[in-house]
Amino acid sequence: MATVAARRLLQQRWVAGGRCRLLGTAAEASPGGEGARGGGGGSGDAIYVKKPAAAAAVTTRDETSVAMPTSFMTGSVVGKRFYRDATVRRADDGNGWTVMLDYRTLKSPAKRPLKLPSRALAMAIAAEWEYQESDGIRPFTMPLMKLACTALERVPLTRRKVIDNLMKKFHQDLVFCRSPADSELTIGVHQKQKEKIDPILEWVDTEFGFKPIVYTTFFGGKQDEGLAKAVETVLKKATDCELASIDAMAAAAHSLVIPLAIFRERLGIEEAIELIRLEEDHQVDRWGLVEGGHDVDIADLKVQMSSAVVFLELTRGL
Repeated sequence: MATVAARRLLQQRWVAGGRCRLLGTAAEASPGGEGARGGGGGSGDAIYVKKPAAAAAVTTRDETSVAMPTSFMTGSVVGKRFYRDATVRRADDGNGWTVMLDYRTLKSPAKRPLKLPSRALAMAIAAEWEYQESDGIRPFTMPLMKLACTALERVPLTRRKVIDNLMKKFHQDLVFCRSPADSELTIGVHQKQKEKIDPILEWVDTEFGFKPIVYTTFFGGKQDEGLAKAVETVLKKATDCELASIDAMAAAAHSLVIPLAIFRERLGIEEAIELIRLEEDHQVDRWGLVEGGHDVDIADLKVQMSSAVVFLELTRGL
């Protein structure tokens, strides 16, 4: 619940506009950065800082680095803030962008340089680091950083497994499941599904050349093998960053079709969230909203979907 509440707080920060101002003003790193504040966490969650050799006459940003602990991907707090400024700069080889914490080059939990595909994404991640409070670095308020680590480290090593997992759930996709029309309790949901989801099914038919099969059983059905192969081909052609974003959206949406529709620019964030929550929102309208339950779920879904979509767009430099 703490993580969900934190995501809700993060969403409020995004909406407040402060992050947008920071993204517009984040400076690119230049040689000769400022020193960092002291900091650190417990031994299990230590933030590893590589100090310059004592013999070095001049300290440059390239001679120092900082890597997050592996608990960064799941932990709540991983040590106090140890830097003053978060900036961005071109990677040493000119291919991609890196985030700088003062004079330290940011590295992934696996201690590899965090080389990002676009300046826009680097600035957004720098903004997440800039927002950290002095009393602790909180990974659950940094969804773009976590997605970047996933895309650059986990996806290249487990790409086949990620795709297989997505395709395994494809046949039970949310948009293929239709509420029965012969019950007073479900007829309202059925009508909304026809209104909102049928256009997406028509898009699937047009986009992939196969008409989806709609079913009303909890056990799901099986889509045409040609449709499944067409969808799998899209996933195989996706870059690591695109696949990481699609995977994150699919986990939040319980759907692969909805993330693909976002990926192909058929759906926006608000439309996607409306489809994901269509049945539950119908029940809320009928029976009422449970405070501390439904509202938290909505906030959590918005953060997960929005961060994945923003990550996807920023990897394209938009």
